[in-house]
Amino acid sequence: MNIPNNSPEDLGNNLAAAERLARAIKVAGGEFSLILACCDSIAKQQQILKLLQELSSVAIQEMRLMPTDETLYTTITNTIGISQPQALMVHGLESVVAIPQMLISTNLMRDEFRKNLHFPIVLWVNNEVLSQLVWLAPDLKNWAATTIRFDISNSQLIENQAVSA
Repeated sequence: MNIPNNSPEDLGNNLAAAERLARAIKVAGGEFSLILACCDSIAKQQQILKLLQELSSVAIQEMRLMPTDETLYTTITNTIGISQPQALMVHGLESVVAIPQMLISTNLMRDEFRKNLHFPIVLWVNNEVLSQLVWLAPDLKNWAATTIRFDISNSQLIENQAVSA
C-alpha cells in the first residue's frame, strides 16, 4: 500500500479532483452516469472519501466488491435491492480475481445499467484496472466522462506528458 504524499501541491490537486467528483455526482442526479475515479493508493482513497463526504450534498451509498464477484451489474443490483440510492460508490474492483471476465460482461450489459439504474455510479479503479477497462470494455469506458485522477501531481503530469510526446 502506498503512503499518500501530502505535499501542498498534492493536497490542492486532490481537493480540486474531489470537487470535480462531487460536482459530477450532483449534476447526474436521478440519471445513470458512470464516473471513473482513479487512485492507486488505498490510504489516499480513504482521505478523498472523507473529503467527498464534506463536499457533497448527495447521499452516497458505498459497496465493496469481493474477489469472487463475477458480474458488476448483478452484484450492484443484489446489493441495492429495489432501492435507488442517490449515488453509488463501488470499491474493490482491483481485488476481483476474474477482472477480465467482469469487465467484458459489464461491457456487454452496459445498456442494462442505463435502463435500470437511475443514479450515478462512481467506479474506483487503479491504473492497472483502468488500462484493462480501456482494452476489455471500450464501449463502457466511453460512457464515462473524463477519468478523475487522484494520484498525479502537476510535476508527475508534466513528466508523463513529456514521456508520451
